[in-house]
Amino acid sequence: MTRHDRFVLGPRARNVAWSLVVAGAAAIAAGLAVDPRRTWPNLLIDGFYTTAIAVAGVVFIALQFLTGATWNAGLRRIPEALMAALPASGVMMLALFFGRDWLYPAHRAGADDAAAGAHVIYFGAPLFFGRMALFVAVWVLFARLIRRASLQQDRQRDDEGAARQHERLIRYSAMFTVVFAISFSIASFDWLMSVVPRWTSTIFAVYWFAGVLAGGTAAITLAAVLLNERGYLAGIVDEERLHDLGKLLLAFTTFWAYIWLSQYLLIWYGNVPEEAAYYASRTSDRWIVLFLLNLVLNWVVPFFVLLPRDAKRSARVLKWIAIVVLAGRWLDLYVTVMPEMIPAPSVRPLDVVILCGYGAAVFLIAARALASAPLVPRFAVAGGEHHAPAAMRSDHRV
Repeated sequence: MTRHDRFVLGPRARNVAWSLVVAGAAAIAAGLAVDPRRTWPNLLIDGFYTTAIAVAGVVFIALQFLTGATWNAGLRRIPEALMAALPASGVMMLALFFGRDWLYPAHRAGADDAAAGAHVIYFGAPLFFGRMALFVAVWVLFARLIRRASLQQDRQRDDEGAARQHERLIRYSAMFTVVFAISFSIASFDWLMSVVPRWTSTIFAVYWFAGVLAGGTAAITLAAVLLNERGYLAGIVDEERLHDLGKLLLAFTTFWAYIWLSQYLLIWYGNVPEEAAYYASRTSDRWIVLFLLNLVLNWVVPFFVLLPRDAKRSARVLKWIAIVVLAGRWLDLYVTVMPEMIPAPSVRPLDVVILCGYGAAVFLIAARALASAPLVPRFAVAGGEHHAPAAMRSDHRV
């Protein structure tokens, strides 16, 4: 069975997802009532995790148009579906306003520090959450502009009209890339680095950008394989497309590992107390296992498994590696945030239910976006090559 027209979410999957959303909401309420000190950090981790996956959809599409890539044209609806979750994930992040006292103490400097006043102003609730709302709103705006232009391209009756929409998508992608580079850098400092008082890293934003690339590619790969297994995208997700996705996954996880090692070594041999304290706590006896497991899930496993050519062309291998990388992305957030909140690592059943609720919400939104338009863009044919007017074609292949 081959289906390229519309995605249909089965009633069983929908009911399970809604059940998880309801259970997650109940778990959040219970956690905030019983142990807010432990629950708010989990909401930060899960909120940033889902936001990173959603915005990765916009990044993936922007890179596609800016590089002139054609191999992934038939997969465009998947990142479009992911970015549809940006408004909901943004609301999840903005809800941290009510837990700001547990997560982001306004006074980041001591009373004898001349910069204390600036710290209080910059990290105060009005500016902090104002920046957060602005960043989310801008990302949502570009996501909707790109989605609208993509759908309008499908409605064009002639090549000239389709080419105009293609040029518009390139312009939106270029503008988004510049805006995202600046806004995401500040957001990563605000939302994650500020959890650790006085700690700084000059490549922290690059580190999390690498994580967005790796996690987003893993999510797109997993969705493509699962859709193909269920009869969708047949002829689109072939061995060549899988090979391309596998190469991207291998490259981005290795890029993440390079930045991980660079950040660690720079701080290790510098041995500045304010910087070294971050790694001292995370390599202590209680946290060292998770610290190393983070590297194993995010790089060691995908690197050695995906090195062979045949592995990158196997849907089964890519599916499980994508799951491993997605688990690693969550663990990376956990190791970044939780050592500042609890003395030793632990995961409660309540935490698992909350994470499942967040994931189910993103799943439902993405499934709805997939079902709202043809699963394969009009200017894509079997094999995943972009079939478009000469003005829209490119000789580049990524």
